[in-house]
Amino acid sequence: MTTAALMVGLAQRAPLPVGCGLDAFRADVARTLDRHPGIELLVYPEMHLHDAGHLPEDERAAALEAAAVPLDGPFVTELGAIASAHGIWLIPGSIGERAEDGYYNTELLFDPSGALRARYRKMFPWRPFEPHRPGTEFVVAELEAGGSSNDAGHGSVGLSNCYDAWFPEHTRQLAWLGADAVINVVKTTSEDREQELVLARANAIVNQVYVFSVNCAAPTGRGRSIAVDPEGWVLGEAGLGEDTLVVRYDPERVAGVRRAGTAGTNRPWAQFQPGDEPVPLPLYGGRIDPERWAPGSLAR
Repeated sequence: MTTAALMVGLAQRAPLPVGCGLDAFRADVARTLDRHPGIELLVYPEMHLHDAGHLPEDERAAALEAAAVPLDGPFVTELGAIASAHGIWLIPGSIGERAEDGYYNTELLFDPSGALRARYRKMFPWRPFEPHRPGTEFVVAELEAGGSSNDAGHGSVGLSNCYDAWFPEHTRQLAWLGADAVINVVKTTSEDREQELVLARANAIVNQVYVFSVNCAAPTGRGRSIAVDPEGWVLGEAGLGEDTLVVRYDPERVAGVRRAGTAGTNRPWAQFQPGDEPVPLPLYGGRIDPERWAPGSLAR
């Protein structure tokens, strides 16, 4: 299937408090697309619709869990309707998901028809501060043009949530599964946003993927949302307050960088040659298998 470029909007916003409904969010999506009509994929920060920062600290965990919703409920259906109303791919950040086996911090992806195309449960909650149960499944989703698999698509995106970016295995696995871009929704309120900007570039460079990291705005968060290309070049970086970064994402650029090498030099996905022995990885009880060392090799 051929691929085409896509305009991505990173909506750095102050979070919305739990229980406020979706009217404010619906209005912000409409206002953002009015100002930036070329956006085809719009992304909001982690827990953007489920914030408890306005409550006393000892009440926040209980309030977040109480606000969690099932994925087949009206809240998620209404989010899909917002995507459908504008005909865009939409990641409304992550929400509290109530499931039979616990409470998760779950990132959602809706297609232009409003269908929930992917859901990712945060694998690395920021312990001990976050009360959510950790997920165990990596998620990569195809972005078909117009929601149809018969048209030229926009490659694949891997879903990532905040602290996941601190674990290099996470982004590496998404790239190996075939992601052309990694979308990292963030709610960083601590002093380490500077380090996260380094991680965004490093994860992009070593995996030759786009990395889009969208944080919540001041005064709640530390802002500085960032978009990075497959060679590590910064396509855009926001300040501290509310802002919208609009950048062009092109999966063909990923293929080109991997073919020619980063800076025309480095091709980490082409490291191994026929006959090379597997590399043991004792930490994981596994190994790097040269015959499987290629993005999308699982699918092949």
